[in-house]
Order: sequence, then C-alpha cells, then structure tokens
Amino acid sequence: MEKSLRDYEFWFVTGSQLLYGPETLAQVEEHSRHIVSALDTSVYTPCRIINTPVMKSGEEITNLVKEANYNDTCAGIIVFMHTFSPSKMWIDGLSRLQKPFCHLHTQFNRKIPDLEIDMDFMNLNQSAHGDREHGFIGARLRLPRKIIAGYWDDASVQKRLGEWMRSAYGASVSKNLSVMRFGDNMREVAVTEGDKVQAQKAFGWKVNTWPVGELAKVIDDIPESDVDSLLDEYKDKYVFRTDNINAVRYQAKEELAIVHLLDQNGCDAFANTFEDLYGMDQLPGLASQRLMEKGYGYGGEGDWKTSAMTRVVKAMSEGMTGGCSFMEDYTLDLSLDDELSLGAHMLEVCPTIADTKPKIEVHPLSIGGKSPPARLVFEGKPGNAILISVVDMGGRFRMIVHDIECVKPTLAMPNLPVARVMWKPLPNLLTGSECWILAGGAHHATLTYDITASQMKDFARILGIEFQHISKNTCIEDFENRLMISDLYWKLM
Repeated sequence: MEKSLRDYEFWFVTGSQLLYGPETLAQVEEHSRHIVSALDTSVYTPCRIINTPVMKSGEEITNLVKEANYNDTCAGIIVFMHTFSPSKMWIDGLSRLQKPFCHLHTQFNRKIPDLEIDMDFMNLNQSAHGDREHGFIGARLRLPRKIIAGYWDDASVQKRLGEWMRSAYGASVSKNLSVMRFGDNMREVAVTEGDKVQAQKAFGWKVNTWPVGELAKVIDDIPESDVDSLLDEYKDKYVFRTDNINAVRYQAKEELAIVHLLDQNGCDAFANTFEDLYGMDQLPGLASQRLMEKGYGYGGEGDWKTSAMTRVVKAMSEGMTGGCSFMEDYTLDLSLDDELSLGAHMLEVCPTIADTKPKIEVHPLSIGGKSPPARLVFEGKPGNAILISVVDMGGRFRMIVHDIECVKPTLAMPNLPVARVMWKPLPNLLTGSECWILAGGAHHATLTYDITASQMKDFARILGIEFQHISKNTCIEDFENRLMISDLYWKLM
C-alpha cells in the first residue's frame, strides 16, 4: 500500500478545433488553465488534476488517449468541450480509451453578458452545444461515463467531481489488487464461493492461496522485541480489559506475521477461516481488526470477495473519518415498526467505525478449537452508511448496495464480547431485507460511513459490473422487476 490518492492524477482534456484560429484557441487554452487551477486546488478534489493541450484534431486525441492508457499515474480523464469539437474526430481515441471517463458539462463564464456578447464571444463559448455533440458520440460508442453538469467553480460540482475521482481511483486500486487466502472457504458455504478467473477479468483481483502452516512458522519467528513495541502502541490506542497479556502478545505476533507476508507478496487484502488454523494458537481477532485499521482488506470464513471490496472502499475513503469495516448481519430486533439489525462478527470488526475508545478483551471462542483470542470490543458509531455485497451470479458479478442508518445500540449487551453496530435498513428492515435476499446479497458485507451508493454505482459502471441499489425509495415489486430486466440485460452483454 505504498501509493495514495495524491499519487494519482486526472487529465483535464479540453476539446476544440482548428476552425476558430490561433487567437480563439489561445483564449481556450487560457480558460482551461484557469479552470484546472481551481479544480486542482479545491478541497473537494482528492487527486491532482493536470491540464493537457487543447485537442484540435483526431490525431492529437488518439495520441493523448494512448498516453493516458499506458500512464500508471493517470486514473482517468475529465473532458470539457469549450467550443464545438466535431465528434467524428474523437471516435478513434475514445474507442481506444481504457481509463475512467468523466464528461464535465460546464462553461468558462457563469453568466451570459449583455453588452459584451457578440459573434466572437459566441464562437469562443460554445459549451452549450459543443458538449451535446460530445455527448452524442459517447452514447453512440456506448461508453461508460460519468456526466456532471454545472458551473465549474461551484462547490456542488467540485464535490461531485471529487466523489467520482474517488470511484475512479478505487477502480485503479481494484485493477492492481492481490488477495492472500489462508486456507479455503468455510465448508459447504455457497455465497463466499466465486469464480476467481472471472473476478480477475472483471475487477482485476488476483486471488491466491498461501499455506496456513507458512503463516504459523512466521508467527513463531517474530522477535519478542517487536511484540513489545507493538504492545506499547496497543496501550496508547486502546483500553486494556484483560490480565491475559500472553493472549494479546500472540495476537501481536499474528499481526506482525500477516503484515510481513502481505507486504512480501504485494497483497493488500487477506481472508482466513476458523476451520483452518493449522499450527496457530488463536484465530486472528485483534490482529485482523488492526490490519483493517491500517487499510488492509479482510474477509472472514474465506470470503475473498468481501476482503477485496473492503480494501477497495478503504482506498476510496482515504483521508475521510467515517470508517469502513468487514461486517455481518448477525441477529434482528423485530419490534413492530422499530425493526433493527445487529451487525457483528466472531471477532473481526474494524475499529475505524468505533464510537468510543475500543477495549482489548480476551474471551473463549466456541468455534475453531483454539485458545481464547484477544479482540477489540466496542460499539459502532451512529450515522448514515451503506452495506456493499459482491456476489457471483455465474458468469458475472452483481454488486448490491443497501442504504442504512446506524444508531446507538438500544441495549447494553454486557455479555456480548465482540464489537457490534446496530442499524435500521432503509426503507425499513422488512422491505430492505426482502430486497437484499431477492438480489442474492451475502451475509457478509463491507460497511462504510464515507462512500455513497452513487460512488459505488460509478465504480460499478467503470468496471462493467451489475449494480443494484436498495434505498429509502425502494419498493419490493419495482425492485423485483428491475432484477428481472437486469438479468436479461446482463445475459445479452
């Protein structure tokens, strides 16, 4: 995880043509530099925005697209038609484009002037119909694209652009993501299975297995001095509620060992299962929570899809403070008109979603057959969030996103020794649950307070993945019809 958001850039591409002459083109270039300077320094744009020369011919456009495709730091292009730029000269370039594409429909001037408007002004400021010409060719070529309309200096436009940039960055992270599996999936579980070849084709995820015995050997070889240093960090960040320091020390060894193997093999996400702990004393609990806190993806019970998605979302939300975690629907409160879901897992919930300072505790675990593991215990914070599930539909993947409202837990639950978060699914638990189940949503998900359903839709569009959204406006009949139409569409694709 060496690169971050600011290591990537988006190329701002302004369209025009040679028809208008050098004086007009010089003004177009000046205006573009001004817009890019404002966007690049905006608090809403998380990556660099780089101005490129004004595009005046098909050859220039094709050469720029080729360069963007092979530039590893270019995460996408933002296109703006300052004047009328005939779209036939864009066909070759756009047909070759392999990077995310945003069409910004704006213009340099906010208002129409009165005395200053003449034919020279009209020839220079033609975005109103120049962008429509460009919009046609995008539709004609069936290009996946984000369209943002509005004045470039408005916060609302910059905010939408910044959100899309995070989605495009997430696609770049996804395309370069390697997932380390310790052991296989939990036995007989269907939803955590999946086609790894298709996943690499669709998402870029490279999913491979490492022997659990190799991890156990690395754990045994961790120096005690390294464990001492990590325990000092634990004492600074968390509240100790255990005298079983040996259990905590073992989790520290697991954390250091997993990080060593992940970094050594270029992996940013991992999955394990309580059914394969060969040579280990504890199921990694605190260790897995800590690794998610550092930005790695994690999936329990061998769930590599949720592990990969959690890593991608953590990358997309870099610099934000809401938090993101591997999550599981655990049990329900079906009180009439006040239904809630309690999310948790055996151990592995990321402390970035904690409402208060997490506590380190050690408790027995009734499955796995190993020593009682140390874990962080806390309540999740209130706030708006989404749940994201990626499922294999056979030959393709479906992404399901569910809007939820996290609430302060209604019960103390003093005998539940795991991190937990409680939420109200939208539009309500019953409708939301029926739609989730209709769509085939998994019992595992990625929970995020920072990234929105709209951003995940952009991410899915960029990668060509089916997207289904359950929101406050969802009704079961419409959702079921949408699923049927979607099945027909994706079978034809």
